[in-house]
Amino acid sequence: MRFFLTLYLGLMLSAAAEHGFAERINGALSKDYAKQSAAIRNLNLKPYWAEDGSSFIYRKEIKGGQRYIIVDAKTGEQKEAFDHKIMEAFFAAQDKKMELHHMVFGEGYFEFRIKGDRETYQWDGEQVIKVDSPRKKQQEEQERMHHGPVSPDGKWRVDFREHNVVLVELEKGEKVLTSDGKPDHYYAQVKWAPDSSRLAVMKVKAGQRRMVTVVESSPKDQLQPKVHSWRYDKPGDVIDTRAPWVFYVDGRDPLAPDLSLIENQFSLGKVWWRSDSKRISYDYVERGYGKYYVLEADTEARSHRIAVREESDTYIFVGGNSYRYDVNDGEEYIWASERDGRNHLYLIDGKTGAVKNQITKGEWVVFDVERVDEDNRRILFIAGGMEKGKDPYYRKYYWINFDGTGLVELTPGDGTHELFLSPDDQVYIDKYSRYDMAPVYELRNLKTGSLIKEILRVDLEELKATGWQAPIAFTAKDRDGKFDVWGYVLFPKDFDPTKKYPVIENIYAGPHDQHVYKPFTVWRGAITDLAHRGFIMVRIDGKGTGKRCKEFSHFCYKNIVDAGFPDRIKWMKEAAKKYPQMDLERVGIYGGSAGGQNSTGALLFHGDFYKVAVSDCGCHDNRMDKIWWNEQWMDWPIGPHYAEQSNVTNAAKLKGRLLLTVGEMDRNVDPASTYQLASALLKAGKEYELIVVPSGGHGAGEQLYPRCRRVQFFEKWLGAPTPMSH
Repeated sequence: MRFFLTLYLGLMLSAAAEHGFAERINGALSKDYAKQSAAIRNLNLKPYWAEDGSSFIYRKEIKGGQRYIIVDAKTGEQKEAFDHKIMEAFFAAQDKKMELHHMVFGEGYFEFRIKGDRETYQWDGEQVIKVDSPRKKQQEEQERMHHGPVSPDGKWRVDFREHNVVLVELEKGEKVLTSDGKPDHYYAQVKWAPDSSRLAVMKVKAGQRRMVTVVESSPKDQLQPKVHSWRYDKPGDVIDTRAPWVFYVDGRDPLAPDLSLIENQFSLGKVWWRSDSKRISYDYVERGYGKYYVLEADTEARSHRIAVREESDTYIFVGGNSYRYDVNDGEEYIWASERDGRNHLYLIDGKTGAVKNQITKGEWVVFDVERVDEDNRRILFIAGGMEKGKDPYYRKYYWINFDGTGLVELTPGDGTHELFLSPDDQVYIDKYSRYDMAPVYELRNLKTGSLIKEILRVDLEELKATGWQAPIAFTAKDRDGKFDVWGYVLFPKDFDPTKKYPVIENIYAGPHDQHVYKPFTVWRGAITDLAHRGFIMVRIDGKGTGKRCKEFSHFCYKNIVDAGFPDRIKWMKEAAKKYPQMDLERVGIYGGSAGGQNSTGALLFHGDFYKVAVSDCGCHDNRMDKIWWNEQWMDWPIGPHYAEQSNVTNAAKLKGRLLLTVGEMDRNVDPASTYQLASALLKAGKEYELIVVPSGGHGAGEQLYPRCRRVQFFEKWLGAPTPMSH
C-alpha cells in the first residue's frame, strides 16, 4: 500500500518549481483560452433602463473597442448614446479604460460612475462633469411599519433583557412582558402589527449548536498556526426551534403558540402580519422535509390553523421547487407543488386551504415564478419541457391566468432564455443561446411576446476559426428505458476520428438542480482544459437530479449513493455506439463537493467501469456535512442508510486510482470528511493520493497547482489517444 500526501505550496514543491510545473501543464491552455475569448464579443449584454422604461443603454463590444448604444424601447431603433471621442478623451485623462458603471438616465440627464471610483459623473450632451451624488429613485422607508424594536406609531419600543421581553412606552415608562426567559430558551425577533396594537415575538429554544474547529497551518498574517471555529449543524443534531408568541400593548394575556402544529420542526419562517393587524402568518417545515405548512394565528379569536398544507411521502424541496405568493392579503395563495408528479402552480383558497384550481398542468415542470400581476390575475413563470423533443432543461418564459387559461409563450427562440424586464413592465429583452449558438438579444412586448426588433446577434465565425468547437448534445434512455437522460460530449482539440480517446466525466449529482450548463459559453472550465489535453469529455444529468418529474428527481430519496450512475454508464455506452472514438476501457471521473462524493463513489461502487477519479472537497459521509442539504434528501431521523451509503464506510471497496484534494479552511463541507475517508483508505490498505491546500476554502482543488495535478493524474493513469485498431 502506498499513500502520497502533498501540501500545496508547502512541503514538496518550491514556488519556482511550482511555476515551472504549472507552466508545463497550463501554459498552452491559457494561450488557447486567451485566443478564443478574444475571438468573440457581446456574450453578456447588460441593459441599463431609463427610469420611465422608454429606452435602455447597453455596451456593445466591437473589434478594438466598444460603443455605448441607446435603444428606443418602442421601436428598437439604436444610436450611439453620446459622442465617444469626447468620452474617450475624458477617460484617457483619468488614465483609465472607457468603462461606465451604475448608469442612471432619463429625459435631460445621464449619470454614471467609473470602475473603482465612488464619484458620480454626468454627460450633459457636450461634456462630462462631476456631480455631487447620483440621481436615485425615492423609496419610502417602510421597514419599521412591519417589524423592529419601535412600533409603527412611534409610541413603543421593545427591549430584550436577560432573555426576556420588556415593552417600553416611550413617554411614560415600561413593563416587563415575560419572566421565563433563559440563556437556552429566550425571546428574540420582534414583528409589530401595522396598527401598533400588538407584536409577535419568537421564543427560541437552543439546540446543541455544534462547532467545527480546524487548524490553519499557514496563515498569511503570522508564523504560528491559527485555530478557527464556526457554527455548523450536522444531520441528526439537536437544533434550535422557534415558536411565535403574540403580546398586546393593552395588557391582555399573550397568545401562546399551538405547539402541536410546529413539533419536529426544521424551520419556522418569518412572521408576517395581515393588514387588519389581527392575523399573523408564517411557514413551518418539518424535520426531514416531509411537511410544509403555511400557518395562521387569529390574534382576536385566539386560534391557530393550517392555512395551506403540503405533505410528501419523500420530501418537499422547500429551498428550490416551493413557491408561495399571498394574493390579496392571503385571501388566496399561488402555491407550487409536486402533488401531481411534476412541479406545478395551484390557486389555493386562503380561508379553507382547498385547491380552487390547478393553474399549470402537463408533462413539463415549473422552474420559478418571475412576476405576479394581481390586477390582471396573471403569472409570469419559467418552465421547462413544454416543447416535445426539445431539451427539457431550457428555461422558457410564459404568461398564464390564475384560472389556468391564457397561456402565452414569451420566448419562442430555440435555446435557453434569460429575460430583462423594463421598469414599466411594457417590454423586455430576451437573451437566448445554446451550446452551439451564441447569444441572440431580442426586444419584445411583455404583454403579447411579439417581436419589436432584434437588438444583437453574436457571430461565431471568428471563434470557430480558432479551432473552437461546441459540445454535442446527446440523449439516451435511463436504466429502465423510461426517461430521456440528457448530456453532452465535448471532443478534444485537434480531434482525430481515426483514434480512440480516454473519456472523462465531470460529475455533480446534487439533487437540488440539474447541472449540465445549457447556455453558450466559450470555455467550460476544467472540462475544456481536459478536452484540450486529449480527452473526450462528458457531462450528464442522471436520475436523482432536479428540474424533472418527481419520479425522476426524487430517485435520490434516501438513495444519494445512486447518483444516477446506472443511467450515466448506459448513456456513455450508447454514446460510444455513435462515437466509437470513445474508449470505455479508459474512463475517468472528477467532481467537487457533492461531485467529490460522487466521483469517489464511482470507484467504490462502479469500479469495473470507472478507472480513475479525482475528488475535491467531497462530503464523503452525509452525516459529516451540513444539516440542511443532507437531511433534505436523506431524511431524518438518521437511519442505517446513512452509514451504508458512506464513502468512508465503503472505503475497502476502492478500485482504480484516486486523487483527493481538500482545503484545510473549507467552511462549506467539513474538511474532516476528506480526512476521515483518507484514514479509512489507509486502514483498508488502499493506494491513493491526497493534496491538502493550506488556507484553502471550498473548491480549493480548482486552484492552479491541484488543477494541474488533476490533469497530470488523468494523463498518467488514462493515457493518450491510441489508434482505432488498438
